[in-house]
Amino acid sequence: MYTPHTEHEIAAMLERIGVASLDELMRVPEEVALRAPLSLPPALTEREIRSLFETYARRNEAVGYVSFLGAGAYRHYIPSVIPALAMRGEFLTAYTPYQAEVSQGYLQAIYEWQSYICMLTGMEIANASVYDGATALAESVIMAVNATGRRRVLVSRAVHPNYRAVLAAYCDGIDVAIDELPIGDDGRTELTDLDERLADHAHAAVVLQSPNVMGVLDPLPDERRASLAASRTILIATVAEALSLGVLQPPAAWGAQIVAGEAQSFGIPLAYGGPYAGFIATTAEHLRRIPGRLVGRTVDKDGRTAYVLTLQAREQHIRREKASSNICTNQAHCALIATIYLAAMGATGLRNVAALNLERARELSEAVCSVDGVRLRFSAPFFNEFVVDVGRPAAEVLDALRERRILGGLDLGRFYPEYATSILMTATELTTRDEIAALRSALKEVVRPHVAA
Repeated sequence: MYTPHTEHEIAAMLERIGVASLDELMRVPEEVALRAPLSLPPALTEREIRSLFETYARRNEAVGYVSFLGAGAYRHYIPSVIPALAMRGEFLTAYTPYQAEVSQGYLQAIYEWQSYICMLTGMEIANASVYDGATALAESVIMAVNATGRRRVLVSRAVHPNYRAVLAAYCDGIDVAIDELPIGDDGRTELTDLDERLADHAHAAVVLQSPNVMGVLDPLPDERRASLAASRTILIATVAEALSLGVLQPPAAWGAQIVAGEAQSFGIPLAYGGPYAGFIATTAEHLRRIPGRLVGRTVDKDGRTAYVLTLQAREQHIRREKASSNICTNQAHCALIATIYLAAMGATGLRNVAALNLERARELSEAVCSVDGVRLRFSAPFFNEFVVDVGRPAAEVLDALRERRILGGLDLGRFYPEYATSILMTATELTTRDEIAALRSALKEVVRPHVAA
């Protein structure tokens, strides 16, 4: 509730500060005050303003590029129903729904979001979204640390490097050590010595990403689950490409107890890198450790359905320094967009789009690997992105493709020096066969002269 200050309180405040009035408090000092008139162009009509901005837009050189970029942020089709509903004023002006009695619509949307995430991941509960996939992973590791009391975590090197960087920043602040699992020759996480590494019961969690940053499917193999169970180590699954959940086994099926992910693929535009909507889902065992908010459904005194904040930002006003997290908000509007997307697509639609991603990615891999000097880097199955080795510095090849208005993918050498000649390429349902053909032709011009030399 908003309570204005009384005159007595204002007078006491001003006396403490040492000024006589609120006007004096807000007065701009003469030495910095602007007295000269602002140098502004004359006013324009609405039509003139539109024409001016259209002129500016034509200067955007990024228009017309073909893109095969992915690596955690993906181009997907956004149905028109999403802006039509999500951009309504009732939703746009809403923030975190503290007052449940006046926020039933938004609370229902968040409840449905949580339900969808549980269905996709196989988990029992999900929260009201967090900032993005990277912070979701960091918060999930904190959950595992608090659950086990251990101060070390094992993280696959195939987890997205940006996610690992955010996790490292979090862990540095709470004195948690990070140990690394290497990437195997096939692109999967190398787990041959997992039993030995878990034998001392020192690790709170093992973190795997599937599909991993190489695009490779990287779930925990069945034969490795006994090691985690014996050491009481929590398996955290990370999902950077949420659309993969439309066709792949849910993380719960391969033993995950906590799932951290990014929902950008569900109708949220790329938007120069954000804002996005992360999510955390887990088993009921960790209900009290999940950060942020949890919306529940109940009935009021008249038996009507009602939505409530079952768990609120207890980190701020209840547990304080004992809290598992300091997160106090959520990406409610981005989560709403993802909820509308999932509702509009349905199970069949989501499966069909995911299958189309699989199809396009395989068409792309076959096309580029038919070029002399280009080969598939890893043999393991992949979803909608994969790594190719071009036999020369990837940065040089990508620069040459960019001159032809093609964004050929991600130079993996930026994050993994051992893959300096490798490019991560992505295809989605928006990738056309003409675009694939254009990339193949450009690669013939860029790669073959170097091979011949």
